[in-house]
Amino acid sequence: MIMTLPGRALLLALVAMSLAACGGKPTEPARQDQPRVSSDHPVVGQRWNLLLVGTNERLSMPETPYFVVSPDGRVTGSDGCNEINGRVNLDGGNRIQFGELGTTRRGCPQLDDAKRVTGMMEDAYRFLIDHDRLVFFGRDQRVLGGWRKAN
Repeated sequence: MIMTLPGRALLLALVAMSLAACGGKPTEPARQDQPRVSSDHPVVGQRWNLLLVGTNERLSMPETPYFVVSPDGRVTGSDGCNEINGRVNLDGGNRIQFGELGTTRRGCPQLDDAKRVTGMMEDAYRFLIDHDRLVFFGRDQRVLGGWRKAN
């Protein structure tokens, strides 16, 4: 194949851009050994069972939706149909942020309600603990739902 001078210049420019893109400093992987939450935080280490969606709606699910936060920032639980796994960040000011939430893919008749449970977790911005109750609030300060500490 014979390339013209403009074709060679274009090819060289593309190769140079590709090499420049690859030549950046490698990013440092996130350290998984550092706790993302304090082990004495009141949310950590407790099983929280779903009480309400919004301010007054109770869901009837095959199993009670719940979650547990471990000191390394992992969250596990159930949306009522499927298992939940992900990460959570808790900081001062009662700020909460769930991330990397994934669920298993079992089907159940209440799948829409199960999605509402995980949606509530994903939308949570702040929380309030009152005795054995944990309430999630959205960015707009609207109540997203409530959880109760399991015995």
